[in-house]
Amino acid sequence: MAETTTTTWLTQEAYDRLKAEYDHLTGPGRDEVVDRIARARDEGDLKENAGYHAAREEQAKQEARIRELKQKLESAKVGQPADDGKVEPGMLVTADIAGDETKFLLGSREIAGTTDIDVYSDQSPLGAAINGRSAGDTVTYQAPNGKEITVVIKAAEPFQG
Repeated sequence: MAETTTTTWLTQEAYDRLKAEYDHLTGPGRDEVVDRIARARDEGDLKENAGYHAAREEQAKQEARIRELKQKLESAKVGQPADDGKVEPGMLVTADIAGDETKFLLGSREIAGTTDIDVYSDQSPLGAAINGRSAGDTVTYQAPNGKEITVVIKAAEPFQG
């Protein structure tokens, strides 16, 4: 079965932050965990060695994060999308959602820590409903509570953050 790869739009700042985390985890971070495991192993009986089991669990979590970061970095699209008014990851969207005008960024949760603007994933119900649409379009989507919500897209412009 073929594995599907999703492109992740990232700002340069978010890409650099993820790359730095990846470099740390695959270098000094990995060495630190291996050292903790070795020290705990030297303490004796592994069956009752809580330090050893904690270090092994930490290692497993770290390796999972390394795999996640590697996938994100390999599939990342860095830069700005075309300024064509179409809603897509990397666009700052102004929309009327259920009667309230709001402005948000359509993009990855990895960007959320780098800006004060709300970030919605293109995989979220709202993001999936508006992705590929243009200013002036009206769409509805089903909220997690089951309610149908109407969205009127007012504008979509490349995020400058």
